Amino acid sequence: MIDFRYHIVSLISVFLALAVGISLGAGPLKETIGDTLTGQVDQLRQDRDALRTDLGASRRAQANQGAFIAATAPELLSGALTGRRVAVVTLGTVAGGVADGVSTQLVAAGATVSGRVAVTDRWTDPSLRSFRQALAGNLVTYLSPAPAQNAGPEVELAEALVQGLTGANPTAPDKPSDSAGLILALLANADSKLITVADGVSAPADAIVVLTGSGPVKPNATPPPADVVASQVAIASAAQDRSAGVVIAGADVVVGDLVSTILADGDLAKNLTTVSAVEQVAGQVSVPLALNVRIGGSAGHYGFRDGEKPLPERVALQPVNRTPFQVPAGVGAAG
Repeated sequence: MIDFRYHIVSLISVFLALAVGISLGAGPLKETIGDTLTGQVDQLRQDRDALRTDLGASRRAQANQGAFIAATAPELLSGALTGRRVAVVTLGTVAGGVADGVSTQLVAAGATVSGRVAVTDRWTDPSLRSFRQALAGNLVTYLSPAPAQNAGPEVELAEALVQGLTGANPTAPDKPSDSAGLILALLANADSKLITVADGVSAPADAIVVLTGSGPVKPNATPPPADVVASQVAIASAAQDRSAGVVIAGADVVVGDLVSTILADGDLAKNLTTVSAVEQVAGQVSVPLALNVRIGGSAGHYGFRDGEKPLPERVALQPVNRTPFQVPAGVGAAG
């Protein structure tokens, strides 16, 4: 057991050490310690100034590269998506300006942005599961083709969203079908609020771009819940199945998010095309080129990480066929 004498000896040792330190610091080591500390402070200031200079140079270089890419984009993209109508769907919180930047590059490639739709948090809100199930059951009656009977509400809603964006009037292909308009209205109305539609849908889409949350990725960032990612995969898969092609674009990948889930699944990776770093001009320019390649029949993954190609190699696409459906003579006539 530690007794009182031990505490006395310990306190005396502490005070002796303190006294020796004060004596040395105020005496023979005063100049040495002062010079050492001064030198360390000066070195830290120099390191700080050097890092600040390097950071400024890096930012200027990045800005110059972005400006160069933006200036060359029209020539690089010209004709890549001539005549195509593309719907832009955002999932989660997409950084300001990203959807606008992607839309600008799609237009530069010759496409028309037929509609911009944002999927809200209500799409996966656990408290609204019963509501979504009932809504999906109603929407299935307007879908053609309809999902499998055991597909589940997530797949049924995904099919409804995509068919709402792509459904065309057979006899007037430049206009949405009646069922497509009704589907989007049911998804967006005041009771549902599963989506918001910016400026309406002007025409049926030929292809779709899906933008995922694209804010800056923080260290140890947590991915979305698994059920949220599963619903996003359903939307991406439906978009590919019911259109000429889809591109899923996001910022730096977080393990477990939509893009990383696609890349980690062999079957999804073979069928779906992804673009990373979409918050940068380079990523935004890659989106229409990637869509060009996907419409041409090939899936790919583009960006600057391992396993990704830095730039899609565009292909020549056949002109879009929008021939109206002709009702055969005599059909519908009284017998």
